[in-house]
This record gives sequence, structure tokens and C-alpha cells, in this order.
Amino acid sequence: MFDFHKNIIIDESQITLEVKNILEKGLYNYTEKEALQIILNCIDLTTLEGADNREKVNALCEKGLNYHKRGNNIPNVAAICVYPSFARQVSEKLKGSNIKTACVAGAFPSGQSPLFVKLIEVKYAVDEGAEEVDMVISRGTFLEGNYQVIFDEIAAIKQACGNAHLKVILETGELQNLTNIRLASDISIAAGADFIKTSTGKILPAATEEAFYVMLQSIKTHYEATGKMIGIKPAGGISEPNQALNYFILLHHVLGDNWLNNKYFRVGASRLADKIAEKI
Repeated sequence: MFDFHKNIIIDESQITLEVKNILEKGLYNYTEKEALQIILNCIDLTTLEGADNREKVNALCEKGLNYHKRGNNIPNVAAICVYPSFARQVSEKLKGSNIKTACVAGAFPSGQSPLFVKLIEVKYAVDEGAEEVDMVISRGTFLEGNYQVIFDEIAAIKQACGNAHLKVILETGELQNLTNIRLASDISIAAGADFIKTSTGKILPAATEEAFYVMLQSIKTHYEATGKMIGIKPAGGISEPNQALNYFILLHHVLGDNWLNNKYFRVGASRLADKIAEKI
């Protein structure tokens, strides 16, 4: 049973220093091109706008399916991430490819709906073809200290996912401090998350290197205790290749080579993929 009172206190200045030191060391065992190739293959190409429509979603799928045609060993992306109403369209479009259909579901981006509503949306997304579900915790519930509610909701949504992988979005920019980010990471993993994810991309700050580093530490602790690998996904505001490389460096330093693939590493982005392809 998860001990909600075993809270790991994070020294924020120490984390900032550790992140700075790691990034100053830069890439090792990988060239920049090799790292960018891995990152591109780990991108969840995403559109989550109120103006999304079938034409826009179709164009996004076409883009995702065709990166490899540019040559220079440019890979395709890992997934196309959309709202549940487009899951069937995306699933049919991607059929026969290695690209996954991902959906945000469960009252994205606020998490502020009753659990039964969240479960209905998650089940709908999976029934429509979603192979991956990105849910978001209720930050209000978390900040009230109702950690058992957060745990129970994640566990219930994980069950509703069936065979679909569950990515749990913490929305780190609303969790106030790194100690809360560590606790939210630990709760999410204990409740059954296949991935933990920084942000929805709908608020600022979105992904930060410090939040990502703390989440990596949570995954490392869990792996050392259980042998189970949990994935991680920075998302929100990552639009430049050098930003993505920083997350790659931190991941490689903390968790090692086994995480450097799209089974355990994803990057949520809409503009990043084209820039990386051009740089490769």
C-alpha cells in the first residue's frame, strides 16, 4: 500500500545545481544527430485545439507518416495525439504503421470532472481506437492533500484503459514546488501509470528541466525497488531541438540507454518535429 505520508522533501537549489552540472557535461556516447534521430522517433505529434477538425487531423497524420521519406535516416514519430473524437479517424489512418494513436481523456486539461465522467471518456477513446491515453490529475484535489483520491482515480482510469497504455499528466506548473512534483510522481507510478508526463501545454510554466529531473528520480527509485521500467514524457513549450536535447541528456544521465526509445521516452510537441527533421 502506498504511504502518502512518506514525503520526500526536495532541495530546490540542489536540484537546480544538479541539472546545470549534468547539462554542462552534454551528450556522451551519442552524436547530436543520433540523439535527434531518437528524439524524433519519440515525439507524440500533437494537436489539441478547439479548432481541430477532420482535415487538420488528417494532415497531421500524413505528416507523421511521411518523415522517413525525407531521407538521411530520418525516422517517423511515435504517435499522433488528439482529442477522443478523432481517435477512430487517426486509428484508421495509421493502420499498418508503427505509429500509435494517442488521446487525451479524463477531463483534459483541468481534471475537474467527476470520476464516472472521466471513465466514460477514457473508455470511449479506447473503444474508438486509442492505444495510449494521456490523463491529467486534478491539481486542486492534490493541493488539498486528498492523495488517496488521486491514487484511486489513476487506478480506476488505468483499469478502464484495458490494454491501452496510460500516461499520467501531473501539470507540474500548478503543483507549486518540486516536493509536490516528486509526491505526485510517486503516487502516479504506484497507482499504475505506464508513463508520467510533465504538462498539458495549456498553462505556464509547462515542462521544466528541474521538474523533469525530479520525475526521473522517482522513476529511478521505483525501478531500483521493483525492476519495473516506467516511461516519461516532457511536454509543453518544447519547440526547439536544443530544448529537446537537454531532456535527452537528463534522461540518459539518470536512467541510461534502456530508456532512450519510444517505449519509455516520449516528447509532446507540435512544432518540434519539423525543426528536428530539418536539423538532421
